[in-house]
Amino acid sequence: MKFVDEFRNGDYAKSLVKSIQDNRDKQINIMEVCGTHTMAIFKHGVRDILPQNIKLISGPGCPVCVTPQSYIDTALELTSNKDVIVATFGDMIRVPGRKTSLMKRKAEGADIRIVYSPMDALTLAQNNLLKKIVFLSVGFETTTPMTAVTAIEARRLGIKNLFFLTAHKIVPPAMKTLVEDKEINIDGFLLPGHVSAVIGKKPYEFLSSKYNIPGVITGFEPLDILKGLNTLITMINNQDYNIVNEYTRIVKEYGNPKALEYLNKVFQVTDSTWRGIGTIPNSGYAFNKVYEEFDAIKHFKIDYKDYDGSPGCRCGEILKGKITPFECPLFKKACTPENPVGSCMVSSEGTCAAYYRYNY
Repeated sequence: MKFVDEFRNGDYAKSLVKSIQDNRDKQINIMEVCGTHTMAIFKHGVRDILPQNIKLISGPGCPVCVTPQSYIDTALELTSNKDVIVATFGDMIRVPGRKTSLMKRKAEGADIRIVYSPMDALTLAQNNLLKKIVFLSVGFETTTPMTAVTAIEARRLGIKNLFFLTAHKIVPPAMKTLVEDKEINIDGFLLPGHVSAVIGKKPYEFLSSKYNIPGVITGFEPLDILKGLNTLITMINNQDYNIVNEYTRIVKEYGNPKALEYLNKVFQVTDSTWRGIGTIPNSGYAFNKVYEEFDAIKHFKIDYKDYDGSPGCRCGEILKGKITPFECPLFKKACTPENPVGSCMVSSEGTCAAYYRYNY
């Protein structure tokens, strides 16, 4: 199949739905570990066709959502420096810090620019040589290689006024933390297509070898998701604890070697704090010694300390799949897309945003 409409074929979808609905024997808990999957599942009504014994749990698959509040407040502090231009993706600008947000600071006159890639920040640096450009570099393995490429290019061009405030996360260690949390009880994973396009299948194999939990890598069209679910449910029922790639048109066995080469050239693995989850060993990327000149924390000598949370917000429990947004007392009341309290409502990939948008 080559075209989008082929991945939305109604007859094939019905056959997959029937196969899924024939599995009514036991309770099965499946977690999708990708915010784009979460949105696609809601958009295409996938939850509505599942039998009651099959439960979909939305995990921490949104990089903006899992970024701790301390990161936002550090970015806000940088906007007070008149020599600094902060560059950010659009989904970060409305995430609330303890007192304000980047959007409100921008309205008050701070120089904050929305960009579409780290390379836009590099262009900003070239065009504003008397300013220091700080790019808010947030993301999973999907976007981290682009930050690496930008740092490499900045060095090649001799750019000295570009810095990165990084909050890059690595997905598999977070999955290990979730599996070991007995309150969640995950039987299988729908694995993230975008992340897997970079890292491949191998980093997930610990799920099957150590925990007897299967996983299926799948795409984002309706047939992708239904096929992934059908394969995963069959594997769970057959006690087939393997990792299967159903997104072969994009994801290769060992991922994207070039992207991994750039990533490993610039970054080193480090412990990282995830909002609502805490510090997870070896779950983040930081600049290595060769490229630490681009690290905003080091350049501005910031005494960075992790902290988290907004009063009353239960985003952390939602990110771990322990509760749904309906169980948060702020959802659709004090916390809305126009006035978000937590990051899960802000991001276009956030679980609360999905529940709100599709009125689930």
